[in-house]
Amino acid sequence: MRQSNQVLAAQWARLSLRFLPFADSASPDLPLGRLLRLSLFQVSVGMALVLLNSTLNRVMIVELQVAATLVAFMISLPILVAPLRLLLGHRSDHHRSYLGWRRVPYIWMGTMLQFGGLAIMPFALIVLSGDADAPDIVGYVAAALSFLLVGAGLHTTQTAGLALASDLAPADRRHRVVALLYVMLLVGMFTAALAFSVLLSNFSQIRLIQVIQGAAALTMLLNIVALWKQEARRPELTRVDVAPPPFREAWRAIWSDWSSRRLLLTVGFGTAGFSMQDILLEPYGGEVLGLSVSATTLLAAISSAGMLLGFALSARALDGGRDPHFIAASGLLIGIPAFCAVIFSAPLQSATAFQLGAFLIGLGGGLFSVGTLTAAMHSVGDGRSGKVLGAWGTAQAIAAGTAMALSGPIRDGTNALAHAGVLWSPMSGTSSGYMVVYHIEIALMFIGLAAIGPLVRYRRTLPRPSIASFGLAEHPG
Repeated sequence: MRQSNQVLAAQWARLSLRFLPFADSASPDLPLGRLLRLSLFQVSVGMALVLLNSTLNRVMIVELQVAATLVAFMISLPILVAPLRLLLGHRSDHHRSYLGWRRVPYIWMGTMLQFGGLAIMPFALIVLSGDADAPDIVGYVAAALSFLLVGAGLHTTQTAGLALASDLAPADRRHRVVALLYVMLLVGMFTAALAFSVLLSNFSQIRLIQVIQGAAALTMLLNIVALWKQEARRPELTRVDVAPPPFREAWRAIWSDWSSRRLLLTVGFGTAGFSMQDILLEPYGGEVLGLSVSATTLLAAISSAGMLLGFALSARALDGGRDPHFIAASGLLIGIPAFCAVIFSAPLQSATAFQLGAFLIGLGGGLFSVGTLTAAMHSVGDGRSGKVLGAWGTAQAIAAGTAMALSGPIRDGTNALAHAGVLWSPMSGTSSGYMVVYHIEIALMFIGLAAIGPLVRYRRTLPRPSIASFGLAEHPG
């Protein structure tokens, strides 16, 4: 009987590693329970991203009748903080404190910024809707401030949190741990999108305010649980009498490498190509296809499901030693027909084609993010994880913010020209502005392919994993 139990236990252990994709991320010093608890900060970041880039932009443009240009400006305000991600990573690598913590102060500061932005956001929306005795400018300023605080908070929390996870993980499992955290980001986005879709099925301004306030409280709770007893106090690493190296040296070390430069340019163009539609996809569904708030909010869940599938496909490819640059290029190739499906959904008046396009956008974006971040993680060394993750995050955030900031003016300007009769008569409809944006995104995909082309290798470049598993935990997103 004992021998049978041992055989059964061994088989179950192999089975669990095969079908539990996060099991191989754990280690004796970082058990799976602790790692999953740490990953909760990514859930709060995913919830904030869905709220900013999915739900609120649709409500502000369609229900509150705010100009798309102004909404694009507000949602892109986090771009002001994006260049600081590399600096934040560098500072957290060399933080000086008598308490002996490097990452915790930055994660906590980011959490407070997120909470503060979400706390004042409902009142800003009340003023913005015209239901308060205050000038319109007050609503605009308050809304912009709330968006800026949330964006600054999520950038700070994510940069320091990923660096903390990289510090805690053994070197041979570091990329798996970072991968798990990015999968949890998608899980957070997927769950939040479904929850917001259900909670806002009977839309009202009061219900929207309640949802935002609940998100603020949940953000604080999740991040406190995630941080509890994660980072050990190590005063020898935070000595106040040791001056940190200049920031320009850290940046020069990254930018001087030819392959790193080309990878960052690829991240920029590719991210811009996938991100320009972020604030327009749901308004497009509501204004052009006549979908409800609940139906368009569900698009975030559809896109997140595509990204999760991208993780699984990338895992199988990278487990076989496939070059991560090839995975990223494959994501760009999938993005091109994805936007074609979105474009053709308007003349066909097909919600199915629109949803298929959203799914493929998520799939391509997942493959692209997996490939670029996996390639970046190969250069991570002890003590400099903050710099590397900060550089990747900086390039991604600047590109996404710039693309979203330009998408609104492009859409509004094109529509203004169409209504004035300047454009070709087939472009006189409400969809013309959206179409121009989507075609620009396709062009950016081709530029990204040209940038990454010299880096792609078709032969195997990564070793096979020592444990045969599904491999989802191998690869970040």
